[in-house]
Amino acid sequence: MGSRAAEQRQEARQLAARLSAEGVRNVALTWVDNAGIARVKTIPAERLAAAAERGIGMSPVFDVFTSDDAITASDHLGGPDGDLRLFPDLERVTTLAAQPGWAWAPADRYDQLGLPHPACQRQFARRMTERAAAAGLELRMGFETEWVVTRAPADHPSATGTDEPLDYPCTGPAYGMTRVVELSDYLRDVTEALSVQGIDVLQLHPEYAPGQFEVTTAPAGPVRAADDVVLVRETIRAVSVRHGLRASFAPSVVAGQVGNGCHLHLSLYRDGTSLHRTPDAPWGLAPDASAFLGGILGALPALLAIGCPSPASYLRLQPSHWAGVYQCWGVENREAALRLITGAPDDPDGGHAEVKTFDAAANPYLAVGAVIAAGLHGIESATRLPEPQTGDPGVLGVRERARRGIVRLPATLTEAADRLEKSAPLYEAMGEVLHGAVLAVRRAEEAHFAESEDDAIAAATRWRW
Repeated sequence: MGSRAAEQRQEARQLAARLSAEGVRNVALTWVDNAGIARVKTIPAERLAAAAERGIGMSPVFDVFTSDDAITASDHLGGPDGDLRLFPDLERVTTLAAQPGWAWAPADRYDQLGLPHPACQRQFARRMTERAAAAGLELRMGFETEWVVTRAPADHPSATGTDEPLDYPCTGPAYGMTRVVELSDYLRDVTEALSVQGIDVLQLHPEYAPGQFEVTTAPAGPVRAADDVVLVRETIRAVSVRHGLRASFAPSVVAGQVGNGCHLHLSLYRDGTSLHRTPDAPWGLAPDASAFLGGILGALPALLAIGCPSPASYLRLQPSHWAGVYQCWGVENREAALRLITGAPDDPDGGHAEVKTFDAAANPYLAVGAVIAAGLHGIESATRLPEPQTGDPGVLGVRERARRGIVRLPATLTEAADRLEKSAPLYEAMGEVLHGAVLAVRRAEEAHFAESEDDAIAAATRWRW
């Protein structure tokens, strides 16, 4: 143990020296709370070795922060007492291309005795990844990041201002080349910054809503995929600021318009072989892949409280908007909550699944960990996928949906939180402390917005993510 600690100290010192040579003066250490907000403590670069050895102090109360910075409480967390230590992941220290003089690292959280904090979401994601590995499964995951960009007002109104007009810097049609032309310098700088930081961009394109874009990055292991999406968002935010723009990743930027999703893609492998391209198997899925996806599909009502954690999320989740609001799956069906993507036979990114319901208000570590837990429960309980659905369930009559066994996913955060509260597999996977903290935050968000109109919810959360 002492030898390993000495190696880490030496590694951190060498890393700090390299950062200094690159002109880095400060390092941002981030974690993501249960409301999906990336929180931060920063240290001078020369303090990196000390942070890697002893951690940086922080209060455990952040686990019960809500999206508007109010503080609630759970049975185990809340109040002014206690302290935790943030430990930077030295393997993920990244010099930030759009923030000169800065580097970034995700952090794990431990108590003062060096034990893992039971509500640390990043360690939860790692535990679930290790649980999958113990079952012989390797997962590759990746996120699609959608955002809306507007011009930053000269007086930069408060983040929760309800009356601020949105000034879009591009006016071209959905998916139109016009938007790329209008913002070509900005989009070039986004992709360049991501590339310099080691993020492999697969594609970037205009999306449906005004000022909306989407970037897709390469898949990785679950924890790295969650790290990557945090870095992607903050890089886009930083590039936007340098161009006099503002980026919103909120589920609903303007009530009644198409919102921002953050779809989660996943693929399974055993011994290096894809379980999504099994010859002669139904839909090409090996039995374990079919059961894993069946577990996700069955858990989706509860998973919505993880992947769609804000009242604003449910403004986005509308039928016939490609958001996946019905509990069904389909082959290349963009209205299904769980989409199987076959891809071309020689496509390395083909043969995987997509959870379409999730948005960027979600803590990505919670999202990947909970999805893995649901999938593993599907394997353990030998869950079978029902028949896939074609077409848009939203245009079917109530009786036809009932005949096909298609039900609406929770339409409110209250419904989703109720399902999470009753989910024994997710409770077991998350543990009492983390599960309770998540529920406490969801209940507080429900209460805060209980009397709010849709426009007020969208305006209040527009710049929180």
